[in-house]
Amino acid sequence: MIPKTVIACCHTLSEKGMTISFAEGVTAGKLTYDFSSVPNCGSIKLGSIVCYDRSVKEKLMGISPDVIDKYSAVSPEVTQLLVQGLKELIPADVMIAVTGLAVPTEDESPEKPLGTIFVSGSIMGNSWETTFLFEGSQDDIINQTIDAIAVILLDELTKSH
Repeated sequence: MIPKTVIACCHTLSEKGMTISFAEGVTAGKLTYDFSSVPNCGSIKLGSIVCYDRSVKEKLMGISPDVIDKYSAVSPEVTQLLVQGLKELIPADVMIAVTGLAVPTEDESPEKPLGTIFVSGSIMGNSWETTFLFEGSQDDIINQTIDAIAVILLDELTKSH
């Protein structure tokens, strides 16, 4: 079932004649799928890149291996750079990048526990980023992430754009 927040977000983007693109790590394409499942909103979506693996972040998205080594592939710094990569590959009015930990990995630490999610975005050239900590199963964490992204976008789109 598509979250109501995603439906509202898609309709708002459509009403404003805006486009959206995604760079997804932790959500592995589900963010794009949910946004693509809203009827009559096909004109808003330009494309998506699932960059789950480090190699995709490096080779396709252009993120330096040194940056990933320094901060990890799951970090606010890398997530911000994914938005920069979207600007080159799939420029849109709204660009969203998301990385995080929905399953245990070597990136997990006391400072970055399971459920940590990093989201970066750009709306009409205005950049923002945020961090979440969600609990539950992998599906729970991913679904909470998608809902939170839609809430942020709705808030941003209704206040100033």
